Amino acid sequence: MINKKFFESAKELAEERGITVEDVYEIIKDGLKKSFKREYGNESCEIVVDPVKTEILCYSVKKVVEELSDAETLALEENPIKEITLEEAKQIKKNAKVGDIIKQVVDIKEFSRTSIGATKNMTVQGVRQKQRAQAFDHFKDMEGEMVTATVANVNDKYVILDLGYGATSTLSNRELLPTDNFSIGDTLRVYIKKVEESTKDPKITVSRIDKELVKRLMENYIPEIKDGTIEIKGIARDPGDRTKIALYSNDSNVDAIGSCVGEAGSRIKQIVDALNGEKVDLYKWSENPEELITNSLQPASVTKVISIDEKTKSSVVAVPDDHLSLAIGKQGQNVRLAVQSCGWKIDILPVSKAYEEGKLI
Repeated sequence: MINKKFFESAKELAEERGITVEDVYEIIKDGLKKSFKREYGNESCEIVVDPVKTEILCYSVKKVVEELSDAETLALEENPIKEITLEEAKQIKKNAKVGDIIKQVVDIKEFSRTSIGATKNMTVQGVRQKQRAQAFDHFKDMEGEMVTATVANVNDKYVILDLGYGATSTLSNRELLPTDNFSIGDTLRVYIKKVEESTKDPKITVSRIDKELVKRLMENYIPEIKDGTIEIKGIARDPGDRTKIALYSNDSNVDAIGSCVGEAGSRIKQIVDALNGEKVDLYKWSENPEELITNSLQPASVTKVISIDEKTKSSVVAVPDDHLSLAIGKQGQNVRLAVQSCGWKIDILPVSKAYEEGKLI
């Protein structure tokens, strides 16, 4: 059972399960201790794993006493060590004295087939439990972050994702983008919404439609956002179709929009590709409400912000007649995303009507 190949297998198992080989050794030691008790009753033992010498040694451990304690006394001790009289101890070690700990090698090969089988089963279960615990800890720390996943399986209702660390997640169709169409082996970016413990593997809830995914993509591809030079002040999203983002630069020498677009659109293209073609509109945030509202309605032009109500955070704007449909957007999308991203209610009037109502002079 114990040879060089055994230690090679332990190392391979650790790499395969994403845990350390030391973890595997500890799990094996626990399994052997239980098997020892199955063989020898309630006796103490010590297991030593030595990968250098490629050996595992099992020792029975006994304490030398003048007189054996009674059962009731031992029952009061938390982890009693098997006792041995001085006379018995001297048969093992001639210079033994009271208080010594006597260790005797026990040949693991003499364990019954049942015990060896039990050790193997406990090792498999222990490795899986360790892997689950490690996966939970890892992904709990990743809650609210973005990860790259691999498609493991696909059906009509959901996609099974391999997240690494032996963990998987079920991505339901309602959390997929309308444009998503994945095959087994494809990689994709997902946002980790929640991580919960369960009786088996950790339950990891992921999403492709959460607006936080877009934020994480921006942080990933745009260093100036990652380091805080540029801030995302507001974001609104129609998943799979369009996202509108308000950006602010904390450095007057850094152009927020230009930095995010990148040379020849290289940076924003990476984000659009990761969102499977979803359009991303960027505009400049301003502390000035009129400027902010004007910017938020891009790509439409605004002739004038007619009125601002700070208390209700509502406004009325006039746009050129030929920009009205652009300002409102298909099914009201542009103005709706503008409102959600800038935080102001916006009523839009064409210039002609604004003049008719006397709101423009």
